[in-house]
Amino acid sequence: MMQEKRRSKRMPIQLELVVSKLFKQEAAAAVEINEPIHVVDVSKLGIGFISANDLPLNYYFNAKLELGSPENSLYCVVKIIRKMPKENGDISYGCEFVGLAPVLGTIFDEYEKSLTEE
Repeated sequence: MMQEKRRSKRMPIQLELVVSKLFKQEAAAAVEINEPIHVVDVSKLGIGFISANDLPLNYYFNAKLELGSPENSLYCVVKIIRKMPKENGDISYGCEFVGLAPVLGTIFDEYEKSLTEE
């Protein structure tokens, strides 16, 4: 059995993510993304998504995540830290939140609670 290394629980989520620009420190890279990005899970520390686009590691992008309802929306910066090709040609990505205020963790707690109540 594989040992769990994640620092926080991943929760399933269905939402679309739009990436219009990637940046790395002071350099911005225009990105033309023609395929949808599907977020597959979220945790207090980051998100996982799948895309047919080949995005570079260690770049950042702005994201808006809606967890269950519009009042539970987070505007955040995420950093691409992992990518793994899938058999169908898509790429699975792992991203971590950058500079997310700890108080916003309550939004994730509420979202997790709503999942267990369903």
